[in-house]
Amino acid sequence: MTTPHGRKGTLTPAHDQAVTHHYTVHYPDHAPRESDPHYVDFEAYRRRTRKTARCAFAVRVGDDSMCGGTLELHHSHVEFALANEVDLELLERDYPGVSDIGQVGAWIESAQNLMWLCTAHHRGHGGVHTASAADYEAEHYIRGLIE
Repeated sequence: MTTPHGRKGTLTPAHDQAVTHHYTVHYPDHAPRESDPHYVDFEAYRRRTRKTARCAFAVRVGDDSMCGGTLELHHSHVEFALANEVDLELLERDYPGVSDIGQVGAWIESAQNLMWLCTAHHRGHGGVHTASAADYEAEHYIRGLIE
C-alpha cells in the first residue's frame, strides 16, 4: 500500500491520544502588572488596535470560523512576569536595540511582543498557553487537531 505521502507500507489507523505535559516554570520576582510603568503602553496599544483587531491565528490561516470567545492580548515572545530574567544578549539577537533592562519593560508591552488572539487560541484547549508549541503550530494546518 502507498501512503498519502507516497511511502510504501502499512498505515497506522486514525486514533485519538490524550497528551499531558507537566513541567515547572521558574518565574522571577515581579511586581503586579498594574504598578509597572509600562502597563500604560499595553493599555494604549489595546485601545489603539482593538477596533480593527482579529485573532492572529485566524489571520494566519485566513479563517475566523475556528475562533471562539472574545479577543485578548497575548505577549507573543516574553510574558510580563518574566521580564526580570530576560537574557539581554539573547533578546538583542532577535530584537536589536533592546539591550538594557530599562528598555525590556517597554518592549514587552509593545506591538513587537503583543498579538491579538481569541480566547480559544489564547487560553483554550488548543491555545498558545495550553498546547505544546509543536501542537499549536500544527493546529494551523490540521483542522480539529486539538479538542
